Amino acid sequence: MNAVTTTAPLNLGAVRWTGFKTIVIREFGRIIRIWGQTIVPSAVTAVLYFAIFGSLIGRRVGAMGGFDYKQFIAPGLIMMSVITNSYGNVVASFFGAKFGKHIEELLVSPLPNWVIVGGYAAGGVVRGLLVGATVTVVSLLFTHLHIHHLGVVFAALLLTSVTFGLGGFLNALFAKNFDQVNWIPAFVLTPLTYFGGVFYSVDLLPDWARTLSYFNPILYMVNAFRYGFLGVSDVGVGTAFILMAGAAVVLFGAAVLLMDRGTGTRD
Repeated sequence: MNAVTTTAPLNLGAVRWTGFKTIVIREFGRIIRIWGQTIVPSAVTAVLYFAIFGSLIGRRVGAMGGFDYKQFIAPGLIMMSVITNSYGNVVASFFGAKFGKHIEELLVSPLPNWVIVGGYAAGGVVRGLLVGATVTVVSLLFTHLHIHHLGVVFAALLLTSVTFGLGGFLNALFAKNFDQVNWIPAFVLTPLTYFGGVFYSVDLLPDWARTLSYFNPILYMVNAFRYGFLGVSDVGVGTAFILMAGAAVVLFGAAVLLMDRGTGTRD
């Protein structure tokens, strides 16, 4: 009699979870392996900001929003580091995979594109959280931070990191060379961050500048995060979270759609 062999059905959920974990673990290993490039620069930059803007200029500025100037800018500096590092980690990692031609290994794997996008975005969140924690420690060396609402702090941090991680993924998809990888962070992300209320309250601006500021999405992210620490915000916190959640969903959908079409990966 012929032996009858049975094969256990493939658990797609387990396969996808394993693939997702593998991407995240690889990203974590990359971040830790080159910690001198991924974590230390943000800590050094934060020290310079506190020393120059907080201590020297802050003495002349005085109180801001009812708080010491160093205390006021601390949440903004933390969020600024989270934004730049979440974005930078994903764009560098995914474009590096394209440039090194090992993106094909992911494309031929049984992983759906939404898992690949989610894995890279989660890698950006990991770096954003690590750098955010580091800059928070640096901030505590210069000023006192009390937490007004812990849930708001973590929610704003997570949504912002996811949003800019997905933004970095889209940048990497369309980038053809390293110049295009650096173009958006230098000419779009940095100006929006500096005009996003990191160093000042929009109440100090003239009416026309304040109105323009409300079209800057980073203003809402910074202020939601600041509200979690200090309990003050220049914008509606509910509006900020709706904007962040909506941006994350739209960017995730766009990234998956472009991956399904092969944009930037099959050119």
